[in-house]
Amino acid sequence: MTAGARNYAIVTASYWGFTLTDGALRMLVLLYFFQLGYSPFTLAFLFLLYEAAGIGANMIGGWLATRFGITRMLMTGLATQIAGFLVLSAVSPDWAAALSVAWVVVAQGVCGVAKDLTKTASKSAIKVAEAQARKDAGESRLFRWVAFFTGSKNAMKGFGFFLGGVLLQTLGFSQALWVMAGALALVLASVFLALPRDMGKAKASKSAKELFAKSRGVNLLAAARVALFGARDVWFVVGVPVFLYANGWTFTMVGGFLAAWTIGYGAVQAAAPAFVKRSPDGLSAEVLGARAWSFALAAVPALIAAAIAADVGRPDLVLVAGLGIFGFAFAVNSSVHSYLILAYAGSEKAAEDVGFYYAANAAGRFTGTLLSGLLYQAGGILACLLGSAVMLAICFAVTLALPRGPGRQEVT
Repeated sequence: MTAGARNYAIVTASYWGFTLTDGALRMLVLLYFFQLGYSPFTLAFLFLLYEAAGIGANMIGGWLATRFGITRMLMTGLATQIAGFLVLSAVSPDWAAALSVAWVVVAQGVCGVAKDLTKTASKSAIKVAEAQARKDAGESRLFRWVAFFTGSKNAMKGFGFFLGGVLLQTLGFSQALWVMAGALALVLASVFLALPRDMGKAKASKSAKELFAKSRGVNLLAAARVALFGARDVWFVVGVPVFLYANGWTFTMVGGFLAAWTIGYGAVQAAAPAFVKRSPDGLSAEVLGARAWSFALAAVPALIAAAIAADVGRPDLVLVAGLGIFGFAFAVNSSVHSYLILAYAGSEKAAEDVGFYYAANAAGRFTGTLLSGLLYQAGGILACLLGSAVMLAICFAVTLALPRGPGRQEVT
């Protein structure tokens, strides 16, 4: 195994551990506070700082990873998540509602910073590790590595959803968070011992203007990412779990379904290279693939909404079936986007480009999370689905402008 392949394997395994606990955290918070009687909008509000913090964390994290090295940023993200878990575990059902909400929002903000520091460092590490492996072995594997990393980490997030439901039902809220903090401490120790300290370290941007001066491809892809992930979270964050629970599903059933959906979604992401035609320049066919899959995806939530409105059967089962179709198309879209950002990114400051892109990703999640609570409270799951369809139409429109010619990208 080459040094690049070894580093890729270590980073991937470390992010698996992080993602497992992050998925569990979402189910713990959502189901625990819904059980306490919090409204859909309040539930969405609990996640807002978590998502908003990611916008700044990605931008700063990309710069810091370039300045101080990817390994240090990965370790910082893991340590920050542990701190967030411990703060969150102190919340008590005996507290006043205002204090509980404020405490959880702040703790979630800490975890949001942790997630995006860790994600930016990990995704940037793929670019660095793949370049090293290509130099050693003479074979390009960027799309395959990105697809496997993205798909496998989402499968682990699915296991995390299920784990969160099980831990809440068996251990309770605080004890579950303590167990997860201990598990992440072991991951942190492994990263400290296994990865080189200067991995990905380069000359960072010296000004905000230089930091934000991205290529046209990076800028457009970031805009498409805002719409894509907003379209997912506008019904997935609050609408789907609350709708299923309101239709008689138990905590474990909700967590189990979201786990199965996310695992399947991750498996499709990992296999995405089989569904997208490859091109010698690494861009032309891949951009066409992004356009085609975005167009197909935009119709799915509108059709699900129409089926539920027409009362064709049990609405919960209609939603579940529709989610299966949506998940397949969304997984391919997301995987192609994850490849394209590394294809467009400059090699020397890949972490900064990736950080900018995932700041847009966080902005999309923030928008979707906010609208998920607002739309569900205003018009139920139908309003959430229609909001998703509008966002996906915007995503498709932006992908039409993505550059297909050679530029700041690696040929794969």
